[in-house]
Amino acid sequence: MADRLNGYRILILETREEAQFSRLLTEQGANVLQCPMFTIHDAPDPAPIEAWIKRCVDTPLDDLVLMTGEGLRRLMKVVRRIGLEAEFVAAIGKARKFARGPKPGRALREIGLEPQVTTEKPTSEGIAEMLSRIDLRGHRLGLQLYPDKDHSVLIGAIQAQGAAVDTVLPYVYDAQAADTNIVTAIDEMAAGRVDAIALTNLGQIRRLVEVARARGCEDRLRDGLERTPIASVGPAVSNELTSHGLRTDIYPADDAFFMRPLISAMATALAKNPPRASASQ
Repeated sequence: MADRLNGYRILILETREEAQFSRLLTEQGANVLQCPMFTIHDAPDPAPIEAWIKRCVDTPLDDLVLMTGEGLRRLMKVVRRIGLEAEFVAAIGKARKFARGPKPGRALREIGLEPQVTTEKPTSEGIAEMLSRIDLRGHRLGLQLYPDKDHSVLIGAIQAQGAAVDTVLPYVYDAQAADTNIVTAIDEMAAGRVDAIALTNLGQIRRLVEVARARGCEDRLRDGLERTPIASVGPAVSNELTSHGLRTDIYPADDAFFMRPLISAMATALAKNPPRASASQ
């Protein structure tokens, strides 16, 4: 199994789980070109996060919706700083926990808990659709948000079902810090120095296009993607690619929308051709 990607240069755009994805690829022999989409920081004002945590401990939630694994990990960082780890874990352990895709579930398992339900569609729309089938009348529901997204439609849909929604936003993005790296990644693809680009969430595609337009290099981005195999982790990413007139070349088998199956799919697809990126450097 080792070295199946030996010699291949893989571009990854991960931020929240970049280190893990890079490690898994490196174990397969890949030369990983890392390009974070955002720099992530703790929320600048910790007071609202601390207050939310204390509310959860004092009056445990009926339901908890986790939108990202990063969100729970940032919450736990604050929880530990204010000395409420045991109380907080016990409190959310009593709640019915909903995960937006597999990543929040992994973060829950790090603290000894499991999600009761994981949405099939790892999107806000998928969360809304899942919750619409559940009786939430009179429930107090905690909702962990993530930056740069208008969550008003989701919040309104939950409130329309009769639940009281208590939101928390534990981290922020610094997008500008990553723009230069994104342009460099675009140049590398356009020059034929990337064997595949691996996409693991739809926000990465939006950021690529957004930065390319802002920097006047959208044509170069599309040229680069035309000559670079595009690996998609699942349907949400592939649908986003389609919406921008782009394609999916590599896709996990058997509807297994995780990093390891994506890496296996890349190894199988790329094995048909020798590494070309290393030869062009």
